Amino acid sequence: MQNPAAEELRLPGASADALRAAVGEAQKDGGSLERHANAVREVIYRLDQGTLRVAEKGAEGWTIHGWIQEAINLYFGLTRSEAYQAGDLRFFDKIPPKQQLGEFRVVPPGVVRYGAHVEKGAIVMPGYVNIGARVGAGSMVDTWATVGSCAQVGRGVHLSGGVGLGGVLEPPGARPVIIEDGAFVGSRCIVVEGVLVGEEAVLGAGVVLTATTPIYDVSGASEKLLKGEVPPRSVVIPGMRPRKFPAGEYLTPCALIIGSRKQSTDRKTSLNSALRDFGVPV
Repeated sequence: MQNPAAEELRLPGASADALRAAVGEAQKDGGSLERHANAVREVIYRLDQGTLRVAEKGAEGWTIHGWIQEAINLYFGLTRSEAYQAGDLRFFDKIPPKQQLGEFRVVPPGVVRYGAHVEKGAIVMPGYVNIGARVGAGSMVDTWATVGSCAQVGRGVHLSGGVGLGGVLEPPGARPVIIEDGAFVGSRCIVVEGVLVGEEAVLGAGVVLTATTPIYDVSGASEKLLKGEVPPRSVVIPGMRPRKFPAGEYLTPCALIIGSRKQSTDRKTSLNSALRDFGVPV
């Protein structure tokens, strides 16, 4: 198999600023893509190695590096579909499965695509991690869970069976799905359109979160409406709300914050307590 990150096809000494400038020129002028091809390949290589990432958390919140999303889009224009093999598994794709394994577990037929980064000690069951995504140390991507392009999964996160985290490459700068450290995402949950799930939050089975899904905090005397973000340590379950349409009144989906994990217990005990105290299915 041809190595897409071969040394002669990269710019290993280039600074991040130089790579950003090259990607910007290639994006503005499609005819210059070949001239900046090595810079684009270098970006994808660094994503794969974990030295670059699409989104980073700082003191003032998350910063999204849209130029890296642009580089991923450009990379597709530099590759061609080829036959790849990983053990007995065969693929025909423009981007191969990750070849440098060993620091994290990946269980057949789980796939981590080249350009994604999975930190040491994480486990990928028969699920899928797409290009640009990042999975933190000690996290579990359980069976049939999918981590979409550029999605950010923190450390010590559990994505239960069948979880779907949406991907985003366009428009550049759009926030990807972010699951912060210590969160638990229950079976068959769907999180898309750049929703942010805060640290140590718990999503019960079947919760669906989009950018416009109403999230009602009903843990107090009066409800509070949120959208696009689940606060840290929240315990969330699926809900339904009545809504009037010309044809009549119908129930539409929402999410309900019914409480929070207790500070007095450690992560494992707190998670078990949350599921037991609030009756959250997982």
